[in-house]
Amino acid sequence: MIKILVTGGTGYIGSHTVVALQEKGYKVIIADNLSNSNADTIHAIAKITGVKPELEVVDLSCKTACDDLFSRHSDLKAVIHFAAAKAVGESVLQPLFYYENNLCALLNVLQNMARIGCGNIVFSSSCTVYGQPKELPVQETSPRLPATCPYGNTKQIAEDILRDVAKASLLGASPLALSVLALRYFNPIGAHSSALIGELPNGVPNNLMPYITQTAAGLRSCLQVYGNDYNTSDGTPIRDYIHVSDLAEAHLCAMEYLLSGKVKGIDYINLGTGKGYTVLEVIQSFEKMSGIKLNYKIVARREGDIEKIWGNVDKARQILNWQAKREIDEMTLSAWKWQQYISTGLLGK
Repeated sequence: MIKILVTGGTGYIGSHTVVALQEKGYKVIIADNLSNSNADTIHAIAKITGVKPELEVVDLSCKTACDDLFSRHSDLKAVIHFAAAKAVGESVLQPLFYYENNLCALLNVLQNMARIGCGNIVFSSSCTVYGQPKELPVQETSPRLPATCPYGNTKQIAEDILRDVAKASLLGASPLALSVLALRYFNPIGAHSSALIGELPNGVPNNLMPYITQTAAGLRSCLQVYGNDYNTSDGTPIRDYIHVSDLAEAHLCAMEYLLSGKVKGIDYINLGTGKGYTVLEVIQSFEKMSGIKLNYKIVARREGDIEKIWGNVDKARQILNWQAKREIDEMTLSAWKWQQYISTGLLGK
């Protein structure tokens, strides 16, 4: 059985990807420090797939801990690397933490991949590497503009690290031939159709969808919309929202493409729907699908946010034979069903 390491695998996107992998028969090892996730997620994954993944609670930014993990799992065939802090606003306030956490973890993982001879890595990148693009939709060949926040900058630096390591291996400077797919995805929302896993941030949410669902559930008194003076149809920012299950399936396709041996060095692929929605349009979709009128207010713009972005996703369709299938209403409804499940108190039971 092919063994795959998923770092950050109890997190939002990671858990959905673990489900996709296990449903295809892969053996999954999860490495997660549980800083923004819950160990009970593995029980939910087991309910969905019939297989309980192996969880290693480990901080990958600690070299000793990462070394020990790879020594215990020296037969890995690929790594899908999600583990990173990812809140735009928080990164502006805590840049040193973001640079240490996100980049040290990647360096430790890559050094250990070389040590055990595992040459395939799917990297969780982000559309934030494009900054505020001058032309839309952005393509993989679009210039990477200066990042608008430290989080985005860690993704740019991580891509540069992966590019340089892959190039060195192609030049024969390393005994390991490193193959990399950097997946630049847009804004994941929604939850698994079972409603057993979804986005469950610790503390106050930094992303739009859990803030919406928590407000609807009465856990938050009011939803804050950051700015309505952008150059968009209703003044609120535009994002390319993608259902998390579509995104998980794309990671499965990317890993299998790597294992086929078709990637030499590094390649970059956008993952999104190819169209954008404003914040208010997402709120309107949620209100329509849930039947709940949200209490929200417009507040000042948030430092680090960009005005609008959506992607050209032709390359994913051509290379990975993948495209997003789920529309915005399905995304918002599934997120609400997940929130309702959380409210039952059955999570992890």
